Amino acid sequence: MKKVMFVAVALLLMSPLGHAQGLGTPTVTNQVTVTVNSEAALTIGASATNLTSLGTNFSDYTGTTPFTYFIRTTNSTGTGFIKLQVTTDFAPAGGPSVGTPPSASDTLSYTCTVSNPGTACSGSQISATASQTSIATFGANAHSAKVGNSASVNWTLTNDPLYTTGSYTAVVTYTISAS
Repeated sequence: MKKVMFVAVALLLMSPLGHAQGLGTPTVTNQVTVTVNSEAALTIGASATNLTSLGTNFSDYTGTTPFTYFIRTTNSTGTGFIKLQVTTDFAPAGGPSVGTPPSASDTLSYTCTVSNPGTACSGSQISATASQTSIATFGANAHSAKVGNSASVNWTLTNDPLYTTGSYTAVVTYTISAS
């Protein structure tokens, strides 16, 4: 019985080994598929932009918010944008205001600087609390560098003598989109 079992085990082992020896080097193929979608993101390096008045006689307050954007739009019909909105108006009360300024001519306006492939906003834009305003637009097949592309918002705030002295803060929300 031991002899028969030994022969049976030996035959079982020989068959796969013999088969493997006859194949040589096996080759197997596999497909790898990826779907590349449109993408968009941005990063702002500083948590706050300080506006300062560099002159006399109520010179307007100015400052710059630099940021980096990342974008990829679809080949033929792709579009994209970067917009901003003042989502929390200046506080506390008594100072500048985007939604209800002390004087009708008070504004928080900005110009845009955007590297290719973006197209910067044209001329001076007036920021708003009720809606988004444009910083940049992108067309079909737009691609930023892997490390991102540079852009900035260059702010100007009217320096109204009616503002009460103090420190005032507003929150600006930036939105980027790609399709």
